[in-house]
Amino acid sequence: MEMHSIKYCLAVYSERSFTRAARRCGVAQPSLSNGIRKLEQELGGPLFVRNVSGIALTLLGRAVRPHFEEIDRRIERIRKISSNLPNAGAARRKA
Repeated sequence: MEMHSIKYCLAVYSERSFTRAARRCGVAQPSLSNGIRKLEQELGGPLFVRNVSGIALTLLGRAVRPHFEEIDRRIERIRKISSNLPNAGAARRKA
């Protein structure tokens, strides 16, 4: 599972639109759609129902959403911790 695909899903959840979610994530819509498609393949089913009135969550989408949100919160905490540690930037430059 790739973090950017989870971020894309969270943006679609929030925006209820692939176009607006792609704009929010700063990527082209095909890139966003491909990332979500890979995630759906990995999870074994669709996360969204796409129709003319917009986007709705599938049962799978509703089930995994809180977990994706928790992953996102934890990653943000890790980034915050990392940015506040002395020499964290130096370690990144050496890698």
